[in-house]
Amino acid sequence: MQSIIAKNGCETPEPMKAQVKGSIPSWLQGTLLRNGPGLFSVGDSQYNHWFDGLSLIHSFTFRNGEVTYRSKFLKSDTYKKNVKADRIVVSEFGTMIYPDPCKNIFSRAFTHLSNVIPDFTDNNLINIICYGQDYYASSEVNYINQIDPDTLETVSKMNYRKHIALNLATAHPHYDAEGNTYNMGTAIMSFGRPKYIIFKVPADASDKEHKKPALRKVQQVCSIPFRSTLFPSYFHSFGMTENYIVFVEQAFKLDMVKLATAYFRGVNWGGCLKFDKDDINLLHVINRKTGKAISTRFYSDAMVVFHHINAYEDDGHVVFDLISYKDGKLYDMFYLHNMKQETDSFIETHKSFSQPICQRFVLPLNVDKESPRGSNLVTLKDTSAQAVIQENGSVYCQPDTLFEGLELPGINYNFNARKYRYFYGSRLEWSPHPNKIAKFDIITRTHIEWKRDNCFPSEPVFVASPGAMEEDDGVILSSVISPDPNISPFMLVLNAKTFEEIARASIPASVHMDLHGLFIPAVV
Repeated sequence: MQSIIAKNGCETPEPMKAQVKGSIPSWLQGTLLRNGPGLFSVGDSQYNHWFDGLSLIHSFTFRNGEVTYRSKFLKSDTYKKNVKADRIVVSEFGTMIYPDPCKNIFSRAFTHLSNVIPDFTDNNLINIICYGQDYYASSEVNYINQIDPDTLETVSKMNYRKHIALNLATAHPHYDAEGNTYNMGTAIMSFGRPKYIIFKVPADASDKEHKKPALRKVQQVCSIPFRSTLFPSYFHSFGMTENYIVFVEQAFKLDMVKLATAYFRGVNWGGCLKFDKDDINLLHVINRKTGKAISTRFYSDAMVVFHHINAYEDDGHVVFDLISYKDGKLYDMFYLHNMKQETDSFIETHKSFSQPICQRFVLPLNVDKESPRGSNLVTLKDTSAQAVIQENGSVYCQPDTLFEGLELPGINYNFNARKYRYFYGSRLEWSPHPNKIAKFDIITRTHIEWKRDNCFPSEPVFVASPGAMEEDDGVILSSVISPDPNISPFMLVLNAKTFEEIARASIPASVHMDLHGLFIPAVV
């Protein structure tokens, strides 16, 4: 498997027809866009971390029972600078780059000075997101790159800072029923008091005729001050219900002093994250209509969170499900020298790796300040999650563990912000290489899996059947790769109810392991 993890991908710029085995439902019409790292070396220089690789976007288009595939590198400024120099010249998460020693002293001095406040890479390799009718490759920095979802051409680079005061923003926004997009970011430098920002881009923000960016209509919903100015929380995603935003301010933090001095001390940006196991996580609940935070101070034990699964309101409570870790070592797993180990060797080396745990938190919205201290305020009957009021009136939240060993979660997005029953994800069992995908039933607390020998599926994406009444009426899509030369890469189509394979579309081209993506239904 290690031979295909850090192998440089290549483009398939023109649509290539896949060979379909089985029967793809006639109603499945649209394009699955996927993003992830695809180029790990340029010239003789190599990246250190899997999350540093240059973005390679690929698409699987479903039309009348057939599938076509294409892929293109994101033509970011970072990509263009690296290719022009024939070496890596832009720093990434796990790879700090220094100026060519052959440059003159004035050029080197200017480079050093400019790195006091880093200008982040625009290598947007994590996800594909939508603002208005525009699609963007995104990561977690202030830059995003607009792409054409049909041709995969890079259209233009966008800077959040030209529209809203942000240095960082997530690659995991939420979309409401009207098509409005909600996202979160961090303002850490040059924008007054450091704070977290929640913002909204209206559904009608696009302007195709005049080519004005959708971000021009961005609206700030609210801001949340850091609890510690020099140690803002890291966050990769957040939760949203019908009326509230849920934000976990973690004990996994960005060390601002380290960030400002990383370049001079030879430390990469990934080395500026630290986990304080003796701290707590604060759980913020903000009314997304008024921008006002609920005054109750909710907190939990220290944990690290990358992905939220779903959130909803139920009988006076906010219920939110997420995937947690006991420490911040997950990123270490993805250094390429670790990923290139054989699986058995990797497992032996990383026995201390904290498994992902799917957990449910329940926060009571109306906390009676007169409640007996030490009492559990959760009154829902279908969960063991607790919210215990403390002497000082704050509420200590303990989760209900749903499932262990699952990451890259997905749901039927029609049930986002609503009470739901199923989620899907990649099974991670002591290895960064997911070799199974699973469906979990929250009510019965059981799961089913799809697995094939020597096959490594990507994050499962749920697509609902037209007019579906049941939550799991639809299909699961997953891009599958294999180190076995006799197994072509293929797009897997599963019956979401049973997890039985109903079709696979074999791709006669190189396909890379990816991270996240978005299904865009065809316009009928």
